[in-house]
Amino acid sequence: MTIAAVIVAAGRGVRAGGDRPKQWQPLAGQTSAYFALRAFADHPRVDRLVLVLHPDDVSSSLWPSEPVADVVAGGSTRSASVRAGLEVVEGDADHVLIHDAARPCVSPAVIDGVIAALETASAAAPAVPVVDALWRGKDDHVAGFVSRDGLYRAQTPQGFDLKRILEAHRAYPEGAADDVELACRAGLSVAITPGSDDNLKITMPEDFERAERILRERHGHQTG
Repeated sequence: MTIAAVIVAAGRGVRAGGDRPKQWQPLAGQTSAYFALRAFADHPRVDRLVLVLHPDDVSSSLWPSEPVADVVAGGSTRSASVRAGLEVVEGDADHVLIHDAARPCVSPAVIDGVIAALETASAAAPAVPVVDALWRGKDDHVAGFVSRDGLYRAQTPQGFDLKRILEAHRAYPEGAADDVELACRAGLSVAITPGSDDNLKITMPEDFERAERILRERHGHQTG
């Protein structure tokens, strides 16, 4: 199995605050995108690395020169950006791992779980079971309740047979919330693999502090 990793760093991430997109803001001496790239560059099963950037960032000094990755400009939506990354490796890999640059704390174990599932499945993705009570709200008041049975919080990397996920993107150019949704729309069965609470997605300003704590505990002085 030959595996490419596509790291999507084309979003703007305005909810995270700051004067630049969240994937380029300082984090543990580097950036979120750097740690996301490093996780896959250091993985022994990953053969090729692609970094998808916002067109405005391609000529900038925001993205790291190390680890080495093929750089491609993304599109106007996340799905369009993913497709641009997939087309770079078309024909050069059997499988692909698609990961958000805003998830800097992905562990080797989470990546391993997805790769192991791809030995027998066409698609696989990590997730964490929902354990909190779920409410429906209206006008800032509890208006109903939702069963948490069978509910998961989706994470990345989401892994696929490269040919089949690229076919799905081409068949549904309007895109979807994530690549698993797109894969399911195209008829692929997606295996659920173990996620991790540490594999957070930086969304709000306070997420930087938590991510930095995780990275420093994991890497120590190597974070910069």
